[in-house]
Amino acid sequence: MEAETVERERGESEGRRGLGGLGGRGASGKCAPQNGQAFGTAAEGEACSLDQTTEKAACCIHKTKERGDREYKDLVHRLNRIEGQIRGIRKMVEKDAYCTDILMQVAAVTAALNSFNKVLLANHIKTCVTRDILEGKEDTVEELLETLQKLMR
Repeated sequence: MEAETVERERGESEGRRGLGGLGGRGASGKCAPQNGQAFGTAAEGEACSLDQTTEKAACCIHKTKERGDREYKDLVHRLNRIEGQIRGIRKMVEKDAYCTDILMQVAAVTAALNSFNKVLLANHIKTCVTRDILEGKEDTVEELLETLQKLMR
Protein backbone atom coordinates (compact mmCIF):
# COMPACT_ATOMS: atom_id res chain seq x y z
CA MET A 1 0.00 0.00 0.00
CA GLU A 2 2.78 2.42 0.85
CA ALA A 3 4.42 2.01 -2.57
CA GLU A 4 1.08 2.75 -4.24
CA THR A 5 0.70 5.94 -2.21
CA VAL A 6 4.23 7.03 -3.08
CA GLU A 7 3.59 6.27 -6.75
CA ARG A 8 0.32 8.22 -6.70
CA GLU A 9 1.95 11.24 -5.07
CA ARG A 10 4.93 11.16 -7.41
CA GLY A 11 2.67 10.72 -10.44
CA GLU A 12 0.55 13.70 -9.54
CA SER A 13 3.53 15.94 -8.86
CA GLU A 14 5.27 15.04 -12.12
CA GLY A 15 2.24 15.19 -14.39
CA ARG A 16 2.14 11.43 -14.93
CA ARG A 17 -1.63 11.38 -15.20
CA GLY A 18 -3.15 8.76 -17.43
CA LEU A 19 -0.02 6.73 -18.15
CA GLY A 20 -0.27 3.77 -15.79
CA GLY A 21 -2.40 0.80 -14.96
CA LEU A 22 -4.37 0.40 -18.18
CA GLY A 23 -2.56 -2.59 -19.66
CA GLY A 24 -5.74 -4.49 -20.47
CA ARG A 25 -7.82 -1.66 -21.88
CA GLY A 26 -7.93 -1.42 -25.61
CA ALA A 27 -8.92 1.58 -27.68
CA SER A 28 -12.54 0.76 -26.92
CA GLY A 29 -11.98 1.00 -23.15
CA LYS A 30 -13.07 -2.62 -22.74
CA CYS A 31 -11.45 -5.16 -20.43
CA ALA A 32 -9.36 -7.88 -21.94
CA PRO A 33 -7.42 -10.61 -20.14
CA GLN A 34 -3.67 -10.10 -20.20
CA ASN A 35 -1.28 -13.09 -20.18
CA GLY A 36 -3.54 -15.31 -18.15
CA GLN A 37 -4.56 -12.58 -15.74
CA ALA A 38 -8.08 -12.92 -14.40
CA PHE A 39 -10.86 -10.39 -14.80
CA GLY A 40 -11.96 -8.38 -11.83
CA THR A 41 -15.57 -7.36 -11.29
CA ALA A 42 -16.49 -6.54 -14.89
CA ALA A 43 -17.50 -9.26 -17.33
CA GLU A 44 -15.55 -9.71 -20.53
CA GLY A 45 -16.26 -6.86 -22.92
CA GLU A 46 -17.63 -4.52 -20.25
CA ALA A 47 -15.98 -1.14 -19.92
CA CYS A 48 -13.43 -0.67 -17.17
CA SER A 49 -14.03 2.14 -14.76
CA LEU A 50 -11.00 4.25 -14.03
CA ASP A 51 -10.39 5.21 -10.43
CA GLN A 52 -9.39 8.88 -10.76
CA THR A 53 -7.52 8.80 -7.44
CA THR A 54 -5.21 5.89 -8.23
CA GLU A 55 -5.51 6.04 -12.04
CA LYS A 56 -6.01 2.28 -12.08
CA ALA A 57 -8.67 0.33 -13.94
CA ALA A 58 -11.07 -0.84 -11.24
CA CYS A 59 -12.43 -3.94 -12.99
CA CYS A 60 -9.34 -5.80 -14.17
CA ILE A 61 -6.18 -7.17 -12.65
CA HIS A 62 -3.21 -5.71 -14.50
CA LYS A 63 0.49 -6.03 -14.03
CA THR A 64 2.14 -2.70 -13.36
CA LYS A 65 5.68 -1.51 -12.81
CA GLU A 66 6.82 1.42 -10.77
CA ARG A 67 9.55 3.08 -12.81
CA GLY A 68 12.33 5.16 -11.37
CA ASP A 69 12.41 8.84 -12.25
CA ARG A 70 15.31 8.43 -14.67
CA GLU A 71 13.67 5.58 -16.61
CA TYR A 72 10.31 7.36 -16.62
CA LYS A 73 11.76 10.65 -17.89
CA ASP A 74 13.76 8.88 -20.62
CA LEU A 75 10.75 6.95 -21.89
CA VAL A 76 8.42 9.96 -21.81
CA HIS A 77 11.05 12.14 -23.53
CA ARG A 78 11.31 9.59 -26.33
CA LEU A 79 7.52 9.42 -26.67
CA ASN A 80 7.25 13.21 -26.74
CA ARG A 81 9.75 13.35 -29.59
CA ILE A 82 7.86 10.66 -31.49
CA GLU A 83 4.59 12.52 -30.91
CA GLY A 84 6.17 15.68 -32.35
CA GLN A 85 7.39 13.76 -35.38
CA ILE A 86 3.89 12.40 -35.98
CA ARG A 87 2.41 15.91 -35.78
CA GLY A 88 5.04 17.04 -38.29
CA ILE A 89 4.03 14.26 -40.67
CA ARG A 90 0.38 15.29 -40.37
CA LYS A 91 1.34 18.88 -41.27
CA MET A 92 3.33 17.61 -44.25
CA VAL A 93 0.28 15.72 -45.51
CA GLU A 94 -1.96 18.75 -44.93
CA LYS A 95 0.48 20.92 -46.91
CA ASP A 96 0.70 18.38 -49.75
CA ALA A 97 4.39 17.64 -49.21
CA TYR A 98 6.13 15.37 -51.68
CA CYS A 99 5.55 11.65 -51.03
CA THR A 100 9.18 10.63 -50.55
CA ASP A 101 9.71 13.43 -48.04
CA ILE A 102 6.80 12.10 -45.99
CA LEU A 103 8.06 8.53 -46.33
CA MET A 104 11.45 9.57 -44.99
CA GLN A 105 9.81 11.12 -41.94
CA VAL A 106 7.73 7.97 -41.41
CA ALA A 107 10.94 5.93 -41.54
CA ALA A 108 12.42 8.22 -38.87
CA VAL A 109 9.37 7.65 -36.63
CA THR A 110 9.63 3.90 -37.16
CA ALA A 111 13.30 4.01 -36.14
CA ALA A 112 12.43 6.09 -33.06
CA LEU A 113 9.70 3.60 -32.05
CA ASN A 114 12.11 0.70 -32.53
CA SER A 115 14.63 2.48 -30.33
CA PHE A 116 11.94 3.06 -27.69
CA ASN A 117 11.08 -0.66 -27.80
CA LYS A 118 14.73 -1.65 -27.35
CA VAL A 119 15.13 0.57 -24.29
CA LEU A 120 11.85 -0.58 -22.75
CA LEU A 121 12.62 -4.25 -23.44
CA ALA A 122 16.11 -3.95 -21.94
CA ASN A 123 14.69 -2.31 -18.82
CA HIS A 124 12.01 -5.00 -18.60
CA ILE A 125 14.54 -7.83 -18.79
CA LYS A 126 16.90 -6.18 -16.28
CA THR A 127 14.16 -5.53 -13.74
CA CYS A 128 10.85 -7.39 -14.09
CA VAL A 129 12.08 -10.59 -15.73
CA THR A 130 15.14 -10.91 -13.49
CA ARG A 131 13.04 -10.34 -10.36
CA ASP A 132 10.39 -12.86 -11.40
CA ILE A 133 12.97 -15.54 -12.24
CA LEU A 134 14.68 -15.06 -8.88
CA GLU A 135 11.24 -15.41 -7.24
CA GLY A 136 10.69 -18.69 -9.11
CA LYS A 137 7.96 -17.43 -11.47
CA GLU A 138 8.68 -19.62 -14.48
CA ASP A 139 5.77 -18.27 -16.55
CA THR A 140 7.70 -15.01 -16.96
CA VAL A 141 10.09 -16.61 -19.46
CA GLU A 142 7.14 -17.80 -21.54
CA GLU A 143 5.62 -14.30 -21.38
CA LEU A 144 8.94 -12.81 -22.55
CA LEU A 145 9.14 -15.23 -25.46
CA GLU A 146 5.58 -14.36 -26.52
CA THR A 147 6.43 -10.66 -26.33
CA LEU A 148 9.58 -11.12 -28.44
CA GLN A 149 7.61 -13.07 -31.05
CA LYS A 150 5.07 -10.24 -31.29
CA LEU A 151 7.82 -7.62 -31.59
CA MET A 152 9.52 -9.52 -34.40
CA ARG A 153 6.47 -9.66 -36.69
